[in-house]
Amino acid sequence: MPPPPGGPYDGRLPTEVNGLTIRVLVKNNEPLEKTLRRLRKICNNEGITRDLKRSAYYEKPSERRRRKERERIKNLRKAEKPEKE
Repeated sequence: MPPPPGGPYDGRLPTEVNGLTIRVLVKNNEPLEKTLRRLRKICNNEGITRDLKRSAYYEKPSERRRRKERERIKNLRKAEKPEKE
């Protein structure tokens, strides 16, 4: 990755999504593949990947309501489910 204009390269890979900037610090002697894997894991945990895929196509308002209702029911069932010991 080339250094940003007007400033020194600080060893981080910035990613901007919907106004959010996610930075992954590149550790000493760490391969780029491992750094990218950590970035993908952060994006998946934050739900950024899912949001990008969902916004890739137009979603009709009726489909959006149905999806949100399904997610609400899923979260309710998940909350009611007893914890495994």
